[in-house]
Amino acid sequence: MSRVLILHGWGGSDYPHWQSWLAGELAKDYGIVAFPKLEDIDKPNLDEWLEQLCDIVNYFKPNIVVCHSLANTLWFWYASGNENIKLDKLFLVAMPSLNTNQDELSSFFPAPMPESLGAKETYIVASNNDIWCSVDEAKEIANHYGANFKLLESAGHINDSSGYGKWEWIKEMVKK
Repeated sequence: MSRVLILHGWGGSDYPHWQSWLAGELAKDYGIVAFPKLEDIDKPNLDEWLEQLCDIVNYFKPNIVVCHSLANTLWFWYASGNENIKLDKLFLVAMPSLNTNQDELSSFFPAPMPESLGAKETYIVASNNDIWCSVDEAKEIANHYGANFKLLESAGHINDSSGYGKWEWIKEMVKK
């Protein structure tokens, strides 16, 4: 049975964000899901988030991880320091540029490109109008890792503000 870890980005992913919707959808079908709130979501610190992620992964032992926004960067840092990750699926949705320049997030950037992301299947989902990462950079990262690439039209940062509360595609792909 799948053990799905959902990781939010800067500011969290409270309802009506698609991540909170997904957690509820998986749980109501008796799925095994963890959707932890990381510390200081408005002023995140890489070292604190990495420590939390290590604890969560060691305890929960996910085989599917779903990241949004800054959680993608967190996963890149985590994968850089852990060569033995063995996931079935990894979803990287609305990743920020690896060279994001934002004062509140300075501990996360520039982000590394780990040798491996640790998954048998990786899906990178981007939008053609996300201010945090260009389509070209997202495609380049997908190509580098041999990941599946999905481009959404006019989906912004792929969050509830851009109409992504209920999102059937992600649910189907996680459960597939």
